[in-house]
Amino acid sequence: MFILAVAPILVILILMVGFRWKASRAGGLGYLVALLISCIWFGINLETLAYAHAKAVFLIMDVLLIIWTAFLLYRVVAEAGGIEILSTTLPHLTGDKGMQALLIGWIFASFLQGVGGFGVPTAVIAPILVGLGFSPLNAVVIPSLGHTWAVTFGSLGASFNAMMAATGLGWEVLAPSAGIFLGITGLLVGIAVAWVVGGWKTLRKLWIPILAIAAGMSTAQYLTATLGLWNIGGLMGGTAGLIIGIPLAWLFHGKNNSSGKINWRKLLISLAGYGVLVLLTLLIQLVPPVKAFLSQVNLGFTFPETTTAAGYVVPAGPGRQLYIFRHAGMILLVSSLAAYLIFNKAGWYKEGALGRIVKSTGSRVIGSSVGITSIVMMAVIMHAGMTDTLAQGFSNTIGWFYPAVAPWLGALGAVMTGSNANSNLVFSALQLRTAEILGLPAAIILAAQTTGGALGSVAAPTKVIVGASTAGMEGKEGDILRKLLPIICILLLIISLITALAVYLL
Repeated sequence: MFILAVAPILVILILMVGFRWKASRAGGLGYLVALLISCIWFGINLETLAYAHAKAVFLIMDVLLIIWTAFLLYRVVAEAGGIEILSTTLPHLTGDKGMQALLIGWIFASFLQGVGGFGVPTAVIAPILVGLGFSPLNAVVIPSLGHTWAVTFGSLGASFNAMMAATGLGWEVLAPSAGIFLGITGLLVGIAVAWVVGGWKTLRKLWIPILAIAAGMSTAQYLTATLGLWNIGGLMGGTAGLIIGIPLAWLFHGKNNSSGKINWRKLLISLAGYGVLVLLTLLIQLVPPVKAFLSQVNLGFTFPETTTAAGYVVPAGPGRQLYIFRHAGMILLVSSLAAYLIFNKAGWYKEGALGRIVKSTGSRVIGSSVGITSIVMMAVIMHAGMTDTLAQGFSNTIGWFYPAVAPWLGALGAVMTGSNANSNLVFSALQLRTAEILGLPAAIILAAQTTGGALGSVAAPTKVIVGASTAGMEGKEGDILRKLLPIICILLLIISLITALAVYLL
């Protein structure tokens, strides 16, 4: 039964890795395999099947609303030239290669992950670093590593929201542990970025900026997420990094510093959309009357308990609740509209900008939307006995060693499915159930899951291909992976050790 239960996941992984299928195709076949196995061997009946698909609808809406509107906001800013302004301003601040890597490849990459994600950080930053004299290989590796710690709370919280949706646990349970694990990862990737640039020499020179920036970014992300503002956690972490990093860049400017004149007015306008996002999020989450007023419209359904023919019980309970007017997707949509009006008023758009924004947003999110839809439907069907079977199998075979394995499972899911969000959708419920069976703290195991997924996501073939194409390394993706994978594995080993210590010693 364990082999049957794991079959849908294996189908997706084999098709995506071995046959290079896209997530949309592989996820669809994985869903069909899960449907077939659940009907024949796990005794799922029509009632359970119908409720599973109904639950999936709410989960899919919840996740996709954030993904669509997050990329919409990014395209609104990019079409106006806002991203280009940020990209051209930062290199003027320092001529020191190590500091440039930290400021652009770590801090700015984290900021871009906070507001956009979807491979944007590496695609934007790799060409900038090449232009500054970095080798094409390092130009891809540096931002690939630099933004990993911001993946879970980046993309306006899409990956974290996926984990909440898949487990049914709230942010107040998941955010503290995830924030700590990802904060530690933030320091580790800062060290890794400096190491890639110049080894021990660069680390000895820049250890003070690394510690200061990591402390600021990690603290900002942790506080934001644990206050319930998880959808701007990555954004606020990246913003804190810029606030701390820019003065440090002037201090560590290097011998060949060629600071140009910075147009602060343009820089502030380019950040206007994200400023609106932060203000709206703070207003809605921290002002009780506003939050209560916007919570009046709620889409949701309470599902009854169902039992399969094989005796597996799916407990009763509410599905994913969608508070439409205070949903992160609605906040992002309003922020996108406000940003568009600001840029349009400033005269930053060329003719036909709105059409290009809509077209580019649609073309970018359609493929991932289909993949997420099929993966969510597969995961919900697996709740009717298959997830329990997998959890029992892992608990019986791995047992007390499971905490050290949890980050690797998250990383594997992200590498194979292409994103941390997909990994969380596929494996979070399994990690939760295994933790429950073994009596382990679920929040820590799930923090390890999403941290591993964040680290593994940068080695996903699709992201590596994007990075290679923007740095002039087409056909040399293998070189990128050969440099990335050892570093990622070392970071995963450290997270495994931290997970085990957190579970058994704290």
